[in-house]
Amino acid sequence: MITLDDIDRAILDELRRDARSSMTAIAEAVHVSRAGAHARIKRMTDAGVITGYTVRTDPVLLGHHASAYVTLAIEQATWQDVSARLRAIPEIEHMALVGGDFDVILLVRANDARDLRRIVLEDIQAIQAIRSTRTTLIFEDLALV
Repeated sequence: MITLDDIDRAILDELRRDARSSMTAIAEAVHVSRAGAHARIKRMTDAGVITGYTVRTDPVLLGHHASAYVTLAIEQATWQDVSARLRAIPEIEHMALVGGDFDVILLVRANDARDLRRIVLEDIQAIQAIRSTRTTLIFEDLALV
C-alpha cells in the first residue's frame, strides 16, 4: 500500500480531467519535473492506484436513449454467479455490490424504452438468484469529473 501526497492527488486530478494530457502538461500543472511526474504515475500504476485510462462518451449520441439505475435484491450466497452473469449483459455499464435496502446497483444503457424493458425483464430477471428488481429512470446524465 502506498501513501499518496498532495502532488500525487493533483496528478490524479489532472488525469481524471484529461487522461490524454501530455506528461509535460501534467508536470507543469502540478509544478514538478516531467521525470518526476512520470515516476509518480508509474509508481501509482505499479501499486494499482491507477488501473487504466478511459474515455467518457455521451450515451445519447451513442444511441442510448434510455438509461436507468436498476437495483437488485439477490440471494446472498450467489454474488459470484450473479456478477458473472450480469457481466455478460453488454448494456450494463456499471455494477456495484452495496449495503442497504438492496444488494446490487446497475447502470443500464438501452437504445429505447422497449430495449430497456427487455434488458430488465428478460435478461436481468432471468437470473434465478435475483429475488427482485427496482428500476429508476435517468432523465439527464451529468458527468462531474
